[in-house]
Amino acid sequence: MDGISLSINQLIVLTVFVGTIGALIFSERRPSYIFSLSALVLLLCQQLTFEQLLGNLTNLGLITLVLLLMVSNAVDKTSFIKRLGRTLVNAGYKQSFGKIFGLTFVSSALLNNTAIVASLVGPIKQNQHHSPSKLLIPLSYAAILGGTVTLIGTSTNLIVDSFLIDHGHPGFAFWDFTLYGLIAGLSCGLLMFLLTPLLPDIQAQKNSFQRYFIEAEVEPDSELVGKSVEDNHLRNLPELFLVEVIRNGHLISPVSPELVIEAHDKLIFSGNVQKVDNLSHIKGLTLFAESNGLLKENLTEVIVSNRAQVIGQTLKALGFRALFDAAVVAIRRDGAQLSGKLGEIKLQAGDFLLLATGPDFAQRHNLTKNFFVLSEQRIATKLSPTQEWTVIAGFLVTIGLAAFSVIPLATGLLFLIALLVVLGIVSNAEIKRNLPINLIIVIVGALSLATALEDAGLIDMLMTTLKPLLSGISPLWALVTVYITTLLLTEFVTNNAAAALMFPFAFGVTEALGLPLMPFALAVAFAASASFISPYGYQTNLIVFNAADYQFKHFAKFGLPISIAYSSIVITLLYVVHF
Repeated sequence: MDGISLSINQLIVLTVFVGTIGALIFSERRPSYIFSLSALVLLLCQQLTFEQLLGNLTNLGLITLVLLLMVSNAVDKTSFIKRLGRTLVNAGYKQSFGKIFGLTFVSSALLNNTAIVASLVGPIKQNQHHSPSKLLIPLSYAAILGGTVTLIGTSTNLIVDSFLIDHGHPGFAFWDFTLYGLIAGLSCGLLMFLLTPLLPDIQAQKNSFQRYFIEAEVEPDSELVGKSVEDNHLRNLPELFLVEVIRNGHLISPVSPELVIEAHDKLIFSGNVQKVDNLSHIKGLTLFAESNGLLKENLTEVIVSNRAQVIGQTLKALGFRALFDAAVVAIRRDGAQLSGKLGEIKLQAGDFLLLATGPDFAQRHNLTKNFFVLSEQRIATKLSPTQEWTVIAGFLVTIGLAAFSVIPLATGLLFLIALLVVLGIVSNAEIKRNLPINLIIVIVGALSLATALEDAGLIDMLMTTLKPLLSGISPLWALVTVYITTLLLTEFVTNNAAAALMFPFAFGVTEALGLPLMPFALAVAFAASASFISPYGYQTNLIVFNAADYQFKHFAKFGLPISIAYSSIVITLLYVVHF
């Protein structure tokens, strides 16, 4: 902006804008912290009013995103993804890759893609056939690609949608992304498969969780009966390991993959008790506490005291359920390998017990004589078949009605959440706990920054400055410039922040050149999601980065050709369709 004098208000807003970008790139602070600080500075310097801040908080795109994430949390409680996740990986790498890509790509188009990856990382890490590092980067990239197929596939799309609405545009339609996302996504899926030799072969890292001893019984009508351990995919449960089977009082250990499961078998698992919901989602496999009606969302962890009266006795002999109004979900004994039925293990001082407790547990007079209460642990509760079908059918109907413009998406999601609360599928506590506060702060902060840029006249000044500079540029090169700038920014900061910061720039370019806004808004949305080179630009990349001990170079080596191909396809399609 050489030769252009800035007022004090413009200098303040420009300084905050540049400082926000710099902090996102070079600071280790969370984006929510940076954007909240930016909004507070703008309020303090009177470059933003409190009414404008509240107006951004009630932005329709933001409300839709929050409601969608709430519903996605309910869908994640169903067994749908968990059950499919157990069957993903088998001996053939080509088939395993295809199933992982297909399931992740399709489900990420409708559900929160971060939640999809989080659900599937465990089964892939624990598979017995292939190195997880050969599958986890493709998992993340498939989720990114699938998320760009519909309006609701990723939060980035809804953030750009919120900016469109804020600028007086009707916003995206549900299918506006589909043509570009499908062609680019499926093409890059094929390219990923061809490039799999570039993926590293990294030995799986050891899990750091405390290993509990967990028992489950196979019911006569279980889906496991008559099939082998391998066919039931019991070796692909996230962070849970089948160590023993007890059949008719006889211990079977070690458990071979060919062992056929029979009714009334006791399956003994060792692993992370917070993943125990993956057992309850297997039809006809019942935990002891579940059969007693005590298994709820919160579990209580206790340690057996050194003067406890229960020392040397088994759970069965004690009548533990009646004695303490609690059922033992799992046992952990440091420095020792437990074996046999859970109810026949003799308790020792220092044993850790994870208890599903009844309403009278805290009032039992014998509690303090036997245990030290350590903490509560939260697990995902199992939904009944009716509840599962209600969640899935309700979600699909809501999305279908919105996709065909029968009712607005936000209206449908609001009524669906109300229905789930009334039916007891989702509690008020869950809604409060799962409220995406950090994401709300990022979007409100970014919208507020954009508001300040416009009110200070900086957007108009940008358009005035760009007009002579871009007067001879073609729409294609303008599109390329916006896309690549957003792409570079998303590799350094988060995808949501990149989309929020780049929209005002894209809007200024379209105003300066008199070009349609829609292709540039789509370019910002697609580019902000196209984080294939860095593990830090997208949430799903971070999840798999930490899960498989990857290095930055692994993403760069595998992701660079995918990023080039994806970007070339998207830009070409946007130009051909809109110009």
